[in-house]
Amino acid sequence: MLSYLPGLYQDSRVTAERLQAEGVEFDSLRQALDETLDQFFVRTSTWGLDQWESELGLVPAADEPDSERQDRIVSRIRGTGTCTISVVTAVAEAYDQGSVEVTEQAPLYQVTVEFIDTRGVPPNIDDLKAAVEAIIPAHLQVIYQYRYTLWSELISWSLTWQGVADLGITWEALKTWKPA
Repeated sequence: MLSYLPGLYQDSRVTAERLQAEGVEFDSLRQALDETLDQFFVRTSTWGLDQWESELGLVPAADEPDSERQDRIVSRIRGTGTCTISVVTAVAEAYDQGSVEVTEQAPLYQVTVEFIDTRGVPPNIDDLKAAVEAIIPAHLQVIYQYRYTLWSELISWSLTWQGVADLGITWEALKTWKPA
């Protein structure tokens, strides 16, 4: 900022100190403005999540990680309007952050939500179920299908029993394991 002032101020210690102090305050102001702007967008919001939840009628969940709270908010926003397969898909993908395939079996009054990219049960499945139940018609039953590692996949990756043992992971972890 000193370079914008007339030359007689260039050598002034008082001016330099004053500009230094103002610079620190302007930096703090810019940071506060950036943080405030972040609160207007769900995926960048942190301390504004309480307000988002309040506006959308969600129960505040301060003990959950911000990412899961953001997922619930995005899901509620996507889930407004007429319930269609694409709306249910958008809501489920907001939680899973991966591909989800939603199919309807009209004669059986069922909707199936199948997780394509995620292995095992997603960490915030209860929130996802609540969001889907909130938007889907009451006469439809929702079935969730999870994906796990199959023996045929292990064989296609050329893994033997010894190869699985050499991985050094538990049988529980093997259910959701995928080679890097």
